[in-house]
Amino acid sequence: MNFTRYVALGDSFTEGVGDPDPALPNGVRGWADRVAGALTAVDPDTRYANLAIRGRKLVPIVDEQVDTAVSLNPNLVTIHAGGNDMLRPGVDLDALGEVYDEAVGRLVATGATVVIFTPHDPGASKFFRPLRGRFAIMAEITRRIADRHGLVLVDYWRIRDFDDMRMWASDRLHMSSQGHQRMAIAVLDALGVAHDLEPLPLPDSIPAGAAENLRWTREFLGPWVGRRLRGTSSGDDLEAKYPTWSAAPA
Repeated sequence: MNFTRYVALGDSFTEGVGDPDPALPNGVRGWADRVAGALTAVDPDTRYANLAIRGRKLVPIVDEQVDTAVSLNPNLVTIHAGGNDMLRPGVDLDALGEVYDEAVGRLVATGATVVIFTPHDPGASKFFRPLRGRFAIMAEITRRIADRHGLVLVDYWRIRDFDDMRMWASDRLHMSSQGHQRMAIAVLDALGVAHDLEPLPLPDSIPAGAAENLRWTREFLGPWVGRRLRGTSSGDDLEAKYPTWSAAPA
């Protein structure tokens, strides 16, 4: 099947944070752009919309993006949501699952092929490892949603390549360019789409030690905590990269 009308929904994961490209909207590329490029190689008439905005939690993603996606009459939709919710204390994962399930049902009703993702396994991360149980529960909720609606599932939890911290950006939260390329390959393979994407070379090593931890605290953790205290988000002043049909970025 040729997927010629592709809409991507979600948060920073789908927007492409961690894969910088100053020439593109919001300054990032990401796995979804790479998937769109591969689809265009199959059919040059492919059109692409990416509604994802960094920092969005699951309910705002549903409220702000699903109706727009439905109105575009896609034949392929990817959706990833809930990552930002799981970082908040007191999150109700079952309630999130109910919202997610209903939203996915609306997308499936368009006749589009819908791709959904489990969370990744944070066990390799010293900082996020304490949340591993929460991520595991959400992964199982996502698998159940995929089974119920007959979705294409990318089981991020089981892609063990992401245990290698070189697949992650310097903020330790978002995938690096290598990670985004690996995710694009996973999505295309799950869809059965022929492509020529190959894993990108990994650096020989990544910065480590006390100085690097101090940099990470100053440049990422501190600002992140500050935004939580102020009730703001890194995506508050951003718009979607491709809010309507566009050609895939070169």
